[in-house]
Amino acid sequence: MTESERPTGKIDPNVPTVARMYDYFLGGKDNFPADREAAERILQLSSKGGADVREMARANRGFLVRAVEAAARAGVRQFLDIGTGLPTQDNVHQVAHRIIPDARVVYSDNDPVVLVHARALLTGDPHTVIVEGDAHDPKGLLGAAARHLDFSEPVAVLAVALFHYLSDDDEVAGIVRTLREPLVPGSHLIISHAYVEEGYSSGERKAGTEEVYRRTTSGVLHWRDRAMVRTYFDGLELLEPGLVPVQDWRNDDPIIAPGLDKGGILGGVGRVPLEAPRSG
Repeated sequence: MTESERPTGKIDPNVPTVARMYDYFLGGKDNFPADREAAERILQLSSKGGADVREMARANRGFLVRAVEAAARAGVRQFLDIGTGLPTQDNVHQVAHRIIPDARVVYSDNDPVVLVHARALLTGDPHTVIVEGDAHDPKGLLGAAARHLDFSEPVAVLAVALFHYLSDDDEVAGIVRTLREPLVPGSHLIISHAYVEEGYSSGERKAGTEEVYRRTTSGVLHWRDRAMVRTYFDGLELLEPGLVPVQDWRNDDPIIAPGLDKGGILGGVGRVPLEAPRSG
Protein backbone atom coordinates (compact mmCIF):
# COMPACT_ATOMS: atom_id res chain seq x y z
CA MET A 1 0.00 0.00 0.00
CA THR A 2 1.39 3.38 -0.97
CA GLU A 3 1.19 6.35 1.38
CA SER A 4 -1.47 7.95 -0.83
CA GLU A 5 -3.60 4.79 -0.58
CA ARG A 6 -3.68 4.69 3.23
CA PRO A 7 -7.07 5.53 4.76
CA THR A 8 -7.12 9.07 6.08
CA GLY A 9 -10.30 8.94 8.17
CA LYS A 10 -10.53 8.13 11.86
CA ILE A 11 -12.72 5.39 13.28
CA ASP A 12 -15.18 6.60 15.91
CA PRO A 13 -17.07 3.61 17.34
CA ASN A 14 -19.57 5.93 19.02
CA VAL A 15 -20.93 7.37 15.77
CA PRO A 16 -22.93 4.96 13.56
CA THR A 17 -21.97 4.55 9.93
CA VAL A 18 -24.28 3.37 7.17
CA ALA A 19 -21.72 0.74 6.12
CA ARG A 20 -21.65 -0.87 9.56
CA MET A 21 -25.44 -0.59 9.93
CA TYR A 22 -25.86 -2.30 6.54
CA ASP A 23 -23.44 -4.99 7.72
CA TYR A 24 -25.68 -5.52 10.75
CA PHE A 25 -28.81 -5.73 8.56
CA LEU A 26 -27.08 -8.48 6.54
CA GLY A 27 -26.18 -10.40 9.67
CA GLY A 28 -22.52 -9.37 9.77
CA LYS A 29 -20.37 -8.83 12.84
CA ASP A 30 -18.23 -5.87 11.73
CA ASN A 31 -20.19 -3.28 13.68
CA PHE A 32 -20.18 -1.50 17.04
CA PRO A 33 -22.91 -1.05 19.68
CA ALA A 34 -23.76 2.41 18.30
CA ASP A 35 -24.33 0.89 14.85
CA ARG A 36 -26.51 -1.88 16.26
CA GLU A 37 -28.56 0.56 18.30
CA ALA A 38 -29.22 2.76 15.26
CA ALA A 39 -29.99 -0.24 13.07
CA GLU A 40 -32.43 -1.65 15.60
CA ARG A 41 -34.24 1.68 15.71
CA ILE A 42 -34.61 1.58 11.92
CA LEU A 43 -35.92 -1.99 12.13
CA GLN A 44 -38.51 -0.91 14.70
CA LEU A 45 -39.67 2.06 12.65
CA SER A 46 -39.95 0.07 9.43
CA SER A 47 -41.80 -2.80 11.09
CA LYS A 48 -44.55 -0.41 12.20
CA GLY A 49 -45.35 0.05 8.52
CA GLY A 50 -45.12 -3.65 7.70
CA ALA A 51 -41.72 -3.34 6.03
CA ASP A 52 -38.58 -5.35 6.79
CA VAL A 53 -35.27 -3.55 6.38
CA ARG A 54 -33.27 -6.77 6.75
CA GLU A 55 -35.11 -8.25 3.78
CA MET A 56 -34.58 -5.00 1.86
CA ALA A 57 -30.83 -5.28 2.45
CA ARG A 58 -30.80 -8.91 1.31
CA ALA A 59 -32.89 -8.06 -1.75
CA ASN A 60 -30.52 -5.23 -2.61
CA ARG A 61 -27.57 -7.61 -2.34
CA GLY A 62 -29.31 -10.08 -4.62
CA PHE A 63 -29.85 -7.34 -7.19
CA LEU A 64 -26.15 -6.45 -7.11
CA VAL A 65 -25.22 -10.08 -7.78
CA ARG A 66 -27.63 -10.46 -10.70
CA ALA A 67 -26.66 -7.10 -12.21
CA VAL A 68 -22.95 -7.90 -12.08
CA GLU A 69 -23.63 -11.30 -13.62
CA ALA A 70 -25.61 -9.64 -16.43
CA ALA A 71 -22.81 -7.17 -17.16
CA ALA A 72 -20.14 -9.89 -17.12
CA ARG A 73 -22.15 -12.13 -19.43
CA ALA A 74 -22.53 -9.15 -21.77
CA GLY A 75 -18.74 -9.03 -22.03
CA VAL A 76 -17.89 -6.29 -19.52
CA ARG A 77 -14.50 -7.10 -17.99
CA GLN A 78 -14.06 -4.11 -15.67
CA PHE A 79 -16.09 -3.03 -12.64
CA LEU A 80 -16.05 0.07 -10.43
CA ASP A 81 -18.08 -0.32 -7.22
CA ILE A 82 -18.60 3.04 -5.50
CA GLY A 83 -19.48 3.11 -1.82
CA THR A 84 -18.83 -0.61 -1.65
CA GLY A 85 -19.44 -1.07 2.07
CA LEU A 86 -18.04 -3.84 4.24
CA PRO A 87 -17.14 -7.14 2.57
CA THR A 88 -19.84 -9.79 2.74
CA GLN A 89 -20.81 -12.85 0.71
CA ASP A 90 -20.84 -12.56 -3.08
CA ASN A 91 -18.81 -9.38 -3.36
CA VAL A 92 -18.52 -7.86 -6.84
CA HIS A 93 -15.11 -9.37 -7.60
CA GLN A 94 -16.25 -12.84 -6.54
CA VAL A 95 -19.35 -12.67 -8.74
CA ALA A 96 -17.45 -11.26 -11.72
CA HIS A 97 -14.59 -13.75 -11.40
CA ARG A 98 -16.97 -16.70 -11.54
CA ILE A 99 -17.75 -15.62 -15.10
CA ILE A 100 -14.56 -13.78 -16.11
CA PRO A 101 -11.65 -14.98 -13.93
CA ASP A 102 -9.38 -12.08 -14.87
CA ALA A 103 -12.00 -9.31 -14.64
CA ARG A 104 -10.62 -6.15 -13.08
CA VAL A 105 -12.53 -4.77 -10.11
CA VAL A 106 -11.99 -1.49 -8.26
CA TYR A 107 -13.83 -0.83 -5.02
CA SER A 108 -14.09 2.73 -3.72
CA ASP A 109 -15.13 3.91 -0.27
CA ASN A 110 -14.22 6.56 2.28
CA ASP A 111 -15.08 4.63 5.45
CA PRO A 112 -11.79 3.69 7.17
CA VAL A 113 -13.25 0.44 8.54
CA VAL A 114 -14.32 -0.59 5.03
CA LEU A 115 -10.87 0.24 3.65
CA VAL A 116 -9.06 -1.82 6.29
CA HIS A 117 -11.32 -4.87 5.94
CA ALA A 118 -11.35 -4.78 2.14
CA ARG A 119 -7.57 -4.52 1.87
CA ALA A 120 -7.18 -7.49 4.17
CA LEU A 121 -9.65 -9.51 2.10
CA LEU A 122 -8.05 -8.58 -1.22
CA THR A 123 -4.45 -9.35 -0.30
CA GLY A 124 -2.96 -11.48 -3.04
CA ASP A 125 -5.69 -10.77 -5.61
CA PRO A 126 -3.92 -9.22 -8.62
CA HIS A 127 -7.17 -8.24 -10.33
CA THR A 128 -8.95 -6.41 -7.50
CA VAL A 129 -8.10 -3.30 -5.46
CA ILE A 130 -9.82 -0.80 -3.21
CA VAL A 131 -9.13 2.92 -3.40
CA GLU A 132 -10.17 5.68 -1.06
CA GLY A 133 -12.77 7.84 -2.76
CA ASP A 134 -15.72 10.08 -1.99
CA ALA A 135 -18.87 10.28 -4.11
CA HIS A 136 -18.88 14.04 -3.45
CA ASP A 137 -15.69 14.16 -5.56
CA PRO A 138 -16.49 11.96 -8.58
CA LYS A 139 -13.63 13.33 -10.68
CA GLY A 140 -11.11 12.45 -8.00
CA LEU A 141 -12.74 9.04 -7.57
CA LEU A 142 -12.54 8.34 -11.31
CA GLY A 143 -8.93 9.49 -11.34
CA ALA A 144 -8.03 6.99 -8.63
CA ALA A 145 -9.93 4.22 -10.43
CA ALA A 146 -8.24 5.05 -13.76
CA ARG A 147 -4.92 3.90 -12.32
CA HIS A 148 -6.37 0.39 -12.36
CA LEU A 149 -9.05 0.44 -15.07
CA ASP A 150 -8.91 1.17 -18.80
CA PHE A 151 -11.77 3.53 -19.56
CA SER A 152 -11.22 3.12 -23.30
CA GLU A 153 -12.89 -0.27 -22.80
CA PRO A 154 -16.35 -0.94 -21.31
CA VAL A 155 -16.68 -0.54 -17.54
CA ALA A 156 -19.61 -1.35 -15.28
CA VAL A 157 -20.06 1.43 -12.70
CA LEU A 158 -22.03 0.48 -9.60
CA ALA A 159 -23.75 2.99 -7.32
CA VAL A 160 -25.74 0.50 -5.28
CA ALA A 161 -27.63 1.94 -2.30
CA LEU A 162 -25.46 5.05 -2.52
CA PHE A 163 -27.31 8.12 -3.73
CA HIS A 164 -30.00 8.08 -1.04
CA TYR A 165 -27.26 9.13 1.38
CA LEU A 166 -26.85 12.37 -0.59
CA SER A 167 -29.61 14.92 -0.09
CA ASP A 168 -28.93 17.44 -2.87
CA ASP A 169 -30.78 16.40 -6.03
CA ASP A 170 -28.67 18.66 -8.24
CA GLU A 171 -25.46 17.29 -6.78
CA VAL A 172 -26.52 13.70 -7.39
CA ALA A 173 -27.49 14.51 -10.98
CA GLY A 174 -24.06 16.09 -11.43
CA ILE A 175 -22.30 13.08 -9.92
CA VAL A 176 -24.14 10.77 -12.31
CA ARG A 177 -23.17 12.93 -15.29
CA THR A 178 -19.53 12.90 -14.22
CA LEU A 179 -19.50 9.14 -13.69
CA ARG A 180 -21.08 8.57 -17.09
CA GLU A 181 -18.82 10.95 -19.01
CA PRO A 182 -15.87 8.55 -19.55
CA LEU A 183 -18.01 5.48 -20.27
CA VAL A 184 -17.62 4.06 -23.76
CA PRO A 185 -20.34 2.13 -25.62
CA GLY A 186 -21.05 -1.21 -23.99
CA SER A 187 -20.43 0.14 -20.50
CA HIS A 188 -23.08 -0.40 -17.81
CA LEU A 189 -24.46 1.83 -15.07
CA ILE A 190 -25.93 -0.11 -12.13
CA ILE A 191 -27.96 1.89 -9.60
CA SER A 192 -30.22 1.06 -6.68
CA HIS A 193 -31.97 3.67 -4.58
CA ALA A 194 -34.35 3.79 -1.59
CA TYR A 195 -37.99 4.66 -2.23
CA VAL A 196 -41.35 4.32 -0.50
CA GLU A 197 -44.58 3.40 -2.23
CA GLU A 198 -47.03 6.27 -2.02
CA GLY A 199 -49.33 6.00 0.97
CA TYR A 200 -47.21 3.49 2.90
CA SER A 201 -44.98 5.80 4.93
CA SER A 202 -46.36 7.95 7.71
CA GLY A 203 -44.79 11.30 8.44
CA GLU A 204 -43.86 10.09 11.92
CA ARG A 205 -41.98 7.01 10.68
CA LYS A 206 -40.25 8.98 7.97
CA ALA A 207 -39.19 11.69 10.41
CA GLY A 208 -37.95 9.07 12.86
CA THR A 209 -35.91 7.33 10.19
CA GLU A 210 -34.38 10.59 9.03
CA GLU A 211 -33.47 11.47 12.61
CA VAL A 212 -31.57 8.17 13.04
CA TYR A 213 -29.58 8.77 9.87
CA ARG A 214 -28.84 12.37 10.85
CA ARG A 215 -26.78 10.92 13.70
CA THR A 216 -24.65 8.77 11.38
CA THR A 217 -21.50 9.84 9.56
CA SER A 218 -23.63 10.11 6.42
CA GLY A 219 -26.00 12.54 8.11
CA VAL A 220 -28.92 11.90 5.77
CA LEU A 221 -31.31 9.43 4.19
CA HIS A 222 -33.10 10.96 1.22
CA TRP A 223 -35.81 9.01 -0.61
CA ARG A 224 -36.42 9.77 -4.28
CA ASP A 225 -39.29 8.72 -6.48
CA ARG A 226 -39.15 6.52 -9.57
CA ALA A 227 -39.27 9.47 -11.95
CA MET A 228 -36.20 11.08 -10.40
CA VAL A 229 -34.17 7.85 -10.30
CA ARG A 230 -35.20 7.11 -13.90
CA THR A 231 -33.51 10.34 -15.06
CA TYR A 232 -30.12 8.91 -14.08
CA PHE A 233 -30.50 6.49 -17.00
CA ASP A 234 -31.56 9.07 -19.61
CA GLY A 235 -29.83 8.33 -22.90
CA LEU A 236 -28.92 4.78 -21.88
CA GLU A 237 -30.52 1.51 -22.89
CA LEU A 238 -32.39 0.51 -19.74
CA LEU A 239 -32.11 -3.26 -19.59
CA GLU A 240 -35.23 -5.33 -19.00
CA PRO A 241 -37.22 -5.33 -16.77
CA GLY A 242 -36.43 -1.63 -16.37
CA LEU A 243 -36.38 0.32 -13.11
CA VAL A 244 -38.16 -1.95 -10.64
CA PRO A 245 -38.00 -3.02 -7.00
CA VAL A 246 -34.68 -4.81 -6.62
CA GLN A 247 -36.32 -8.13 -5.73
CA ASP A 248 -38.07 -8.06 -9.12
CA TRP A 249 -34.96 -7.44 -11.24
CA ARG A 250 -34.32 -10.70 -13.14
CA ASN A 251 -35.08 -12.75 -10.05
CA ASP A 252 -36.05 -16.35 -10.77
CA ASP A 253 -36.95 -17.06 -7.16
CA PRO A 254 -40.75 -17.38 -7.05
CA ILE A 255 -40.84 -16.68 -3.30
CA ILE A 256 -40.53 -13.02 -2.35
CA ALA A 257 -39.95 -12.34 1.33
CA PRO A 258 -42.73 -10.47 3.14
CA GLY A 259 -42.15 -6.83 3.95
CA LEU A 260 -40.95 -5.90 0.46
CA ASP A 261 -44.28 -4.81 -1.03
CA LYS A 262 -44.49 -1.46 0.75
CA GLY A 263 -41.43 0.25 -0.58
CA GLY A 264 -37.79 -0.57 -0.30
CA ILE A 265 -35.18 -0.16 -3.00
CA LEU A 266 -35.48 0.41 -6.74
CA GLY A 267 -32.87 -1.02 -9.07
CA GLY A 268 -31.97 -0.62 -12.71
CA VAL A 269 -29.15 -1.26 -15.16
CA GLY A 270 -28.42 1.03 -18.10
CA ARG A 271 -26.09 0.26 -20.99
CA VAL A 272 -24.29 2.86 -23.09
CA PRO A 273 -25.67 2.23 -26.59
CA LEU A 274 -23.16 0.78 -29.01
CA GLU A 275 -24.05 3.28 -31.74
CA ALA A 276 -24.28 6.37 -29.53
CA PRO A 277 -21.61 8.87 -28.50
CA ARG A 278 -20.53 9.18 -24.89
CA SER A 279 -22.75 11.05 -22.46
CA GLY A 280 -21.42 14.49 -21.63
